[in-house]
Amino acid sequence: MAEAATIDLSEIGFVHRITVGSNNPDQPQFEVKAHAAMALLNRCLGDSPKGRILGIEKAFTVLNVGEHQVVLQAMTYHIGFRRRPLWLPEAQP
Repeated sequence: MAEAATIDLSEIGFVHRITVGSNNPDQPQFEVKAHAAMALLNRCLGDSPKGRILGIEKAFTVLNVGEHQVVLQAMTYHIGFRRRPLWLPEAQP
């Protein structure tokens, strides 16, 4: 069985967060935004410079809407790079 490569955090100079999903009922994430976030995540992990997943935040909210329950879910990936990739968009406010 192959061992997972360890990450030397001293080499990480830039961390980008990508959220897939939503746990805010006022701002539901539509499928188009979810696909765009997943495409960016795949690019961060596959293109050069290649990023590494440093951590994952998992969040969910259960809402009662009338007599129905709605579950909102989100996962935020923390992707570390040695330096910020030129193709990565600037941080959004």
